[in-house]
Amino acid sequence: MQLFDSRTARILATICVFVAVAAFLYGVRDTLVLFLFAVFFGYLLDPLVTRIQASPLARHSRPLAIAETYVLVAGGLGLLVYFFGPQLVKDTRSLLQSLPNLLENVTSGKIVWQLGSKHGWSYETQLRIEQLISSHRQQILNWIAQFGGDAAHFLANAIWFVLVPILAVFFLADGRQFAQVLIEAFDRRDQRRLLRNLIDDLDRMLARFIFSQILLGGCAVVAYSSFLLLLRFPYALALGVAGGILEFIPVVGPLVAAGIILGVGFLTAFSPLWAVLIFLGAWRLCADYVLSPHIYGRGLKMHPVAAIAAVLMGGELGGVLGVYLAIPIAAAIRVVWDRWRIYSDAMDSAETSNVAEMSPVAPRKTAIR
Repeated sequence: MQLFDSRTARILATICVFVAVAAFLYGVRDTLVLFLFAVFFGYLLDPLVTRIQASPLARHSRPLAIAETYVLVAGGLGLLVYFFGPQLVKDTRSLLQSLPNLLENVTSGKIVWQLGSKHGWSYETQLRIEQLISSHRQQILNWIAQFGGDAAHFLANAIWFVLVPILAVFFLADGRQFAQVLIEAFDRRDQRRLLRNLIDDLDRMLARFIFSQILLGGCAVVAYSSFLLLLRFPYALALGVAGGILEFIPVVGPLVAAGIILGVGFLTAFSPLWAVLIFLGAWRLCADYVLSPHIYGRGLKMHPVAAIAAVLMGGELGGVLGVYLAIPIAAAIRVVWDRWRIYSDAMDSAETSNVAEMSPVAPRKTAIR
């Protein structure tokens, strides 16, 4: 009696291949994420490149249109840095310099007495809050250390800000050729049609997602910075830019931004902190129920529950990057499923039609007159 037949051996070999491929992809996950962000950046610039290519400026030359787009984007960023860069650098530097003292005031309990004397708290209330902070001192220090480690890891990948635009040039120049080569790798016409439709759907979905993320993040920067500057909030511009960047991370990012702003207000004993809290709540309602549905439209076609579930699972699997990539990956899975279902229905209909045509037809009886 054979221990393994040929069918079992093929199944085991297929499983081993899938496990090896999954292990390889997990090992090079940082490089894959780098290329993925380059693709996202390419999707962001592609509409502008296409418009410039069709204009007399580029004379229908794709490489020239890409170069002009990069010059235009660099010029726009340069203007933003020229007008807002000095104040942003000043606020950021001041925040980083004062942060150790602010954290020391929290862990030692001094912040409680500062706030208590400012707002007229009783001695017993201040003492109870100080004791509560002292009992959780180690946990607070662990949170600070974890946050510092995450920040250091982010700064270690700062080279991505240089590599992503460089890699995006290749996707902008040859992305359509890559897709066409992949489509032509299939022999059957229906399979090529399926892959072409699938690529078109994914292209539209990702382009819509990236543009919506940039637009929503820009609105968040303007909203946070304007309100905080109006209130003369400490480090207003630095916190406004940080809030806009965190807006790119679904669900978790806005909560972290709100926590950072309220935490800085608490540490600096900012007086009308209730006004900041009301603004954060109002902005969240406006962003989630007014701006997001209008900006995203029907581009992703995801139920809010599905989006939250995807974000939570992405966070468990990949941390911050997993949270950010969860929405587009879930939307891509939905696109693939919809296209596959349409393809399967079409194939079933074709098979049914072929069976009906091949089946013998009973001869009609002619009436004898």
